[in-house]
Amino acid sequence: MDDFRDQYDIIEKHTQSGLELVEKYVKFVKERTEIEQNYAKQLRNLSKKYNPKRSSKDEPECRLSSYQAFLDVLNEMNDYAGQRELIAENMMMSICIDLTKYLQELKQERKTYLLEAKKAQQSLESTYKQLDGSKKRFEREWREAERAAQYAEKTDQDINATKADVEKAKQQAHMRAHVAEECKNDYAAQLQKFNKEQNQFYFDDMPQIFNKMQILDESRVQKLAKGYILFSETEKQVMPIIGKCLEGITKAGTNVNERNDSMVVIEQNKSGFDRPGDLEFEDYSQGINRASSDSSLGTPKGPMDILGKNRSKNFWLFSKRSKLSPSTLPPFSTPPAPSPANGPPSPKFGRDTLSYCLKEINKTVKPRISSFRTLRRSPTVTEDFSHLPPEQRRKRLQQKLDDICKELQKEVDQSEALGKMKDVYEKNPQMGDPATLASQISQTSQNIERLRGELSKYEVALRSAQRILFMSALRRKHSFSVCVCSPDGAHSDESTPDPSQAIYAEFDDDFEDEEIASPIGKCTAMYNFPGASEGTIAMQEGEVLAVVEEDKGDGWTRVRRNNGDEGYIPTSYVTISLNK
Repeated sequence: MDDFRDQYDIIEKHTQSGLELVEKYVKFVKERTEIEQNYAKQLRNLSKKYNPKRSSKDEPECRLSSYQAFLDVLNEMNDYAGQRELIAENMMMSICIDLTKYLQELKQERKTYLLEAKKAQQSLESTYKQLDGSKKRFEREWREAERAAQYAEKTDQDINATKADVEKAKQQAHMRAHVAEECKNDYAAQLQKFNKEQNQFYFDDMPQIFNKMQILDESRVQKLAKGYILFSETEKQVMPIIGKCLEGITKAGTNVNERNDSMVVIEQNKSGFDRPGDLEFEDYSQGINRASSDSSLGTPKGPMDILGKNRSKNFWLFSKRSKLSPSTLPPFSTPPAPSPANGPPSPKFGRDTLSYCLKEINKTVKPRISSFRTLRRSPTVTEDFSHLPPEQRRKRLQQKLDDICKELQKEVDQSEALGKMKDVYEKNPQMGDPATLASQISQTSQNIERLRGELSKYEVALRSAQRILFMSALRRKHSFSVCVCSPDGAHSDESTPDPSQAIYAEFDDDFEDEEIASPIGKCTAMYNFPGASEGTIAMQEGEVLAVVEEDKGDGWTRVRRNNGDEGYIPTSYVTISLNK
């Protein structure tokens, strides 16, 4: 700014405008950071709003890949919000705070330079005033000297003037000339001084000050340019992470497996029940009593009821109108004497096993129908999972038992640790007071008792669910021949004089065929099993048994001892090793 040595006001105005630009940019960046922070806050609130609570994370739909993908999207959006917050924080630190600090230093330095320039200008003005004063004094004294000289000359020519008057006028003229000469010399000295200071001001002082201000202003412009670059670079630094967040959302979408979701839903909601058998043709023209097959449990009283009453409704086997008729279970006995058409006899069986199986089947029919009804409506969740189908109930009960066992083991370990710590405190009082552990020991004992009570309760519920599944397996495994009787007591099948004996023969033949089956593997009992139900076999923990028939999905495995005893055991009670 050497060419602007005489443009002090312009330079001052220009530098002030530069400072205002820096302040304006800082304010702009601050408002940008506020926008980023508000944006990030809104994103976090949005993610939190749609993120499920802890209690709802145990819902069955949480296992679906589409649901998990949505949770991944919410997590990625939360991370994305964190990157927006990082942008705001970095902008605030690297631009706003840094430029604000630099601006304060810039103002102070500029103020110093302007003060130096002002002092130099004031010094020059002061010297000029002195010059002007000496110049005016020299002019005044010189005129006085001229008048005194003219008066002395006039007095000398006057004949009337005395010699004393002439001498006095000459002395006065000489004194004025001497004073005028001194003023002249002073004026010359002040002029020389002013010219020197003026040269110093315009050629040295002001150029140096303005050059410093030029450097200062260029530094300001350079710093501001870096601030512009940082505005972009700050966001570029987090773009890779933002890109990863967006890639994570894309990956969440590609990870959705619609086929797997369907299989999860099927696994969660399959009932474990057999499909109903075909309805039999009932020829009322021949007067034959109706006899339902054992696979048509819970069917309506007849096909005509379905066609007549539910013609405009969706067909549902286990609706309110589908009540069990007395003839749902076929009578396994010899043909009785003629009786009313609606009055089937009460059968008495010669074998306890078959009688027990049929009674258990009859007991389990109504609970199954009620469970199907609950599936039609919105089910009420119960503590023992009785609202679920049998197979799902068994799985949930087994999972609950495993969780309780783990929690119980933790409490037992904690109780043992507290007991050992108490012994240490009693033997070494300086290490601690045993009384401080009393509340923890009491609480742990209460937790153990509570967990043991829950364990016992869920074990009973699990055995009940396994019995239902076992009886369902028996019905699938053994088919019984049904004797259909005519009104006059004659057998419809003339080749079988005693249907009950045929039934027993078929039943025994079935088991005889299975007894000769070769083992397909071995299993080791993990728990004791009493085998109280018919068809089951007792086992002790650690006992090794031969596997005769693999679990068909009902939770039971058929095994054989070395002495030839066979029966069913819960699959979850053993570890199975099949032959390759």
